[in-house]
This record gives sequence, C-alpha cells and structure tokens, in this order.
Amino acid sequence: MNDAALKSDTQDIVVDEIFPHAPETIWKTLTSGELIARWLMAPTGFEPVEGRRFTFQTTPAGEWDGIIHCQVLEAAPNERLVYAWKGGHEANAGYGSRLDTVVTWTLSRVANGTRLRLVHSGFVLPNNETAFKKMGEGWKKVVPSIGAIAAEQASSKKLH
Repeated sequence: MNDAALKSDTQDIVVDEIFPHAPETIWKTLTSGELIARWLMAPTGFEPVEGRRFTFQTTPAGEWDGIIHCQVLEAAPNERLVYAWKGGHEANAGYGSRLDTVVTWTLSRVANGTRLRLVHSGFVLPNNETAFKKMGEGWKKVVPSIGAIAAEQASSKKLH
C-alpha cells in the first residue's frame, strides 16, 4: 500500500466569477460585517486583520452548537482574504460532523472588472461529505450574491 492510499481524501470547493467592479468594491463586500451578513451570515467579531478570531452561527445539530469558529490567516486588501473555518463535533455524522477547513478569496484585476476566486479547502471525505455537498451548492449561490451586493455599492458611490 502506498502513502496516498493511507491518507484521507480531501476535496476543495472552487467558485470562480468575473464581476464588472473594481477590486476595492469587491473587497468591501467581502470584508464589511454588515455586507457579509447579506451574502452569508452575520459574523461576530470579524475584521480583515491577520490573527483576528470571529464566529458565524448556523443551525446546531446533535452535539454541535452550530458555531463556526474562524480566524483570519491572511488579509491583503483588494487582493486576498484567507480564514480558517472550523466547526462541528466528532460525535456527529453527516451534518455537523467535525470540519477543519480554510476559505481563500483571491481578487485579480481583469479588463473591465475583477475576477473573484473562492477556494474552500480541506474537506475530508467521506467524513465531511454532507458539508462538502451542501456548501458546494451554497457557495455557488453566495458568490453571485457578492457580485449583486458589489453592484449596489458601486452604484451608490456614483450617486454621491
């Protein structure tokens, strides 16, 4: 048996979109607590500062209280935001199973806008299969929402 066969299979969720907005507008949408609450969940204690710990609250399940514990690992304004995303409980199977992942947002300036790439990495299969499937579907809806909220931000700037 080789080493690869001994390791758990890990999967990443990747969503890649191009929006007709400046990186600064997308960055604000990714890093303003009030705006994050509109496209994901209301964060508690979030600031785009390396080392900063914050939480999200979602639906509890079994032994898990529904709290997602996060910590900013990297914050490069208008370029990259990376945070740990941990939750769940060992006693749970399926929804609410132990999860220890990383969310990476990368912003790249392109002609007429910004390419936003989300990579949510570290899903251990089969343990995290439920989370991988549900969050994979969820992120595919969340990323376009970020674009819609960024559009509102961009148009409100033009009005002032």
